[in-house]
Amino acid sequence: MKRLILIVAAGLLSMGSAFAQDDASSMADLLKQIERGQARDSQEAREREARFAAQKSEQQNLVNQARAERTRQERNSERLEQLFETNQAQIVAARTALDERLGALKELFGVLQTVSGDATGRFKESLTNIQYPDRGEFLTELGSKMAGASELASIEDIEKLWFELQREISESGRIVKFAHDVTLANGEIVKTDIVRVGVFNIVHEGGFLKYDSTTSSVSELQRQPEQSRYTNSTSDMVEATSGPVRFAVDVTRGGILALLVETPTLMEQVDAGGIVGYSILALGVIGLLMAVWRWIGLSNASRKVAAQLKSDSANTDNPLGRVLAAYESNRNADTETIELKLSEAALKEMPGLTKGLLFIKVISVVAPLMGLLGTVTGMIKTFQVITLYGAGDPKMMAGGISQALVTTVEGLVVAIPMVLIHTLVSGQSRKIINIIHSQSAGIVAQHSEKHG
Repeated sequence: MKRLILIVAAGLLSMGSAFAQDDASSMADLLKQIERGQARDSQEAREREARFAAQKSEQQNLVNQARAERTRQERNSERLEQLFETNQAQIVAARTALDERLGALKELFGVLQTVSGDATGRFKESLTNIQYPDRGEFLTELGSKMAGASELASIEDIEKLWFELQREISESGRIVKFAHDVTLANGEIVKTDIVRVGVFNIVHEGGFLKYDSTTSSVSELQRQPEQSRYTNSTSDMVEATSGPVRFAVDVTRGGILALLVETPTLMEQVDAGGIVGYSILALGVIGLLMAVWRWIGLSNASRKVAAQLKSDSANTDNPLGRVLAAYESNRNADTETIELKLSEAALKEMPGLTKGLLFIKVISVVAPLMGLLGTVTGMIKTFQVITLYGAGDPKMMAGGISQALVTTVEGLVVAIPMVLIHTLVSGQSRKIINIIHSQSAGIVAQHSEKHG
């Protein structure tokens, strides 16, 4: 039935196409065209059926081949699984036999593997690696050989490992001078003489050097320690040919040296205080100059007053002499007048003896307050940084904290000496004032006895 429907449909399509291409002139022509179309359609249908039958047979052959291949692969898989189990059993037996044969040597090879691994890391970071860079390849090969268990270490490998360990121990106590490429702080690479001090430091004539194990390069520190006793010792070490040399050895292999390099200089610490810090220091300098000036003036006055005490005549070049001169000019007056005249003369000397002392005292009080101001501003800056960037990076907060601490220190550094200096200068002033008062009281008493 399906075949008949297909033939009729094909005939109708052929008729449609024939009518479209060529109009029949009569009914007979139309019947002939339909017969030719049916014959052609029948031929095409038979050809399609033949092709379908051929392809169906071919597809069946492919299915049969795939099933055969699957069966073959399943058998091969079973065979490989059996072979794997057999090999696994042989490996276990071989390892058991190997362990039995190794006996105590197994522990030896385990220790050997551990030592070679540790030595690889230590030698890579050691300064001796500058002179012996090839030993790393041997240790790496030995470690991989022992880790993979592909083969056992030979006697020659064990002896060579022992030799490298002994050489490292020996080199750690030697001071060696040799030529090597050095990257200077400005980026220039020069070949110069360097000195390796054991496994602790490497130096050249210009200062301390550092070794980068990742690039196997030697470079100059971007910043040398500020203390000249450290930098001067490096040139002495390079120039020395024999005998003892005074040298600062960093036994931490760069730790202490890094701290010395990162320690800020005095000017850097002052700069960290900012405007408040500079103001405190300027105030301290002014107070110190004022204190020195008053100390010199009061010391000179004290020396002249001491000389006046030994003299019978009044000398107007000192405070006591001017007070005595006031008495000499009013010697014939009554006791009350003499007392008033001496008090007046003593009061005239007071401003000159106490001049500048109050300013020094004010500085000793204001300096720590300014330090406190710097502390507050530094902490405000720190909290602003925390607000913007968070507290994850301490370096971001270092500026504000440095200002807070440095200004506090500067305030105390200025205030403490000012308090001591004010005490000394004011003590010198009070000493002269006490002498004037005591001499004035003695003169009044003596005059009262004479004219009483």
